[in-house]
Amino acid sequence: MKLSIAIATFNEQDTIARCIESVKDIAYEIILVDGSSTDQTVSIAKKLGAKVLVTDNPSIFHINKQKAIDHCRGDWILQLDADEVVTKELSEEIQKIINPQPFDAQGKPTTHNPQPNNGYWIPRKNYFLGRWLSKGGQYPDYTLRLYRRGKGRLPCKSVHEQAEVEGKVGYLINPLLHYPYPNFSHYLEHFHRYTAILSDEFASEKLPITIITFVQYIITKPIWWFLSTFIRHKGFYDGYPGFVFSFFSAFRFPTAYIKFLRSYKRTK
Repeated sequence: MKLSIAIATFNEQDTIARCIESVKDIAYEIILVDGSSTDQTVSIAKKLGAKVLVTDNPSIFHINKQKAIDHCRGDWILQLDADEVVTKELSEEIQKIINPQPFDAQGKPTTHNPQPNNGYWIPRKNYFLGRWLSKGGQYPDYTLRLYRRGKGRLPCKSVHEQAEVEGKVGYLINPLLHYPYPNFSHYLEHFHRYTAILSDEFASEKLPITIITFVQYIITKPIWWFLSTFIRHKGFYDGYPGFVFSFFSAFRFPTAYIKFLRSYKRTK
């Protein structure tokens, strides 16, 4: 079975080489859709053998991810972000999954699965402010990234959505490594972009502006989210990085709601 790697990028020159290097030994092809990067992302990817398509950079980044998926021709597709790394252990597990052996070590036929999986959830480890997050709902951070070609696709409606896979799905054991934020300022840039997208979602969904929604997004949701991630899911075990992650995860609700109110007033 042939494995295609699908990646979408925008100004990822500091991470894309590490990502591609981690999968080049198991990939039949690496399809990269770039949102018109202004750095060296495209040239680096081409030098490492990726097939690159340059297009625009939509706010919902999953649109370009889906374009990469659509261009894949392998039997299976592994969709990656440029700041992710596939470990040797995960590579070996993926190869065993997509190329099952008909016989075991003793030469006996393996059990045939009458309903083979069309996709797999992969546990993900997130590196944040100098350490791997182990609590706060951040590990295992399962993400649906491996699927048979034609059986999985992205809805392209939300920044944090998962793929939709037709048929049965399973779970892998070895984690995907995620290095999303090289520093805190980079994290804040993403925070402002994601809250702007969430604000746009409020507008498209015609979220009513009432005292109820005000209390819900300014007070109730952020408090509930912080207590859930930092206390219930033991984010405090991750120390200061765990606190910062829980705080800003909760703070996205009032931030996005205030941006929504401002944009609403501008249209009046």
